[in-house]
Amino acid sequence: MSILKKIITAVRGGAREVGEGIVDANSTRIFEQEIRDAENHLTKAKRDLTEVMAKQMQAGRELERVKAEITEHEGYVTQALAQNNEPLALEVAEKIAQLEVELQEQTTSHATFEKAASRLKDLIKKSERQLADYQRQLSMVKTTDSVQKATAAITDSFTSSNSSLLSAKESLERIKQKQAMFDDKLTAAEQLQAESGDQSLKDKLKQAGIGQQQNSASAVLERLKNKS
Repeated sequence: MSILKKIITAVRGGAREVGEGIVDANSTRIFEQEIRDAENHLTKAKRDLTEVMAKQMQAGRELERVKAEITEHEGYVTQALAQNNEPLALEVAEKIAQLEVELQEQTTSHATFEKAASRLKDLIKKSERQLADYQRQLSMVKTTDSVQKATAAITDSFTSSNSSLLSAKESLERIKQKQAMFDDKLTAAEQLQAESGDQSLKDKLKQAGIGQQQNSASAVLERLKNKS
């Protein structure tokens, strides 16, 4: 049982590593999609805020209506009392009491919508600032990713080129060695031919001063003296 648990744990660990690898490989795409999701939620939140503000306006109008109606009925009570019509004044006063209850309800409703709208506005502003920051970060992340990919491509290209240059250098050295060997063989052949032919003998006689023609001025003068 213990071995089975370890196998299951190992499989779960491997699955987690695979999952993390997928997330890492697509992290920029995931981040971008999360930003789009946040934008959609923000758009919906703004629509909701619009509805709350509309209800706040409605509650405000109802509040003003009830206030005006209470003021109107208070005037009726004053007129009824001026006519010594207390039963009518009491009836109007009961209507005012009902209106005051409604006034309290409308006041509470208006305050609730006002508070909710204010809170939603703050949240939306905060979310917009955060979203703008994420969008800037996304732009930086994409730029950095592009630079890193370009750097990797250049590095790979340089490594490949460096390998090609090294191979070309080796080929050039082999060519130079081959050409040098050819020149050495040609020089050796010329030397061998010179040593084995008449030229070699003439050179040796010349070096010994034998058989040389005297073309110098002193030689010519000596010859003319002998003739005379």
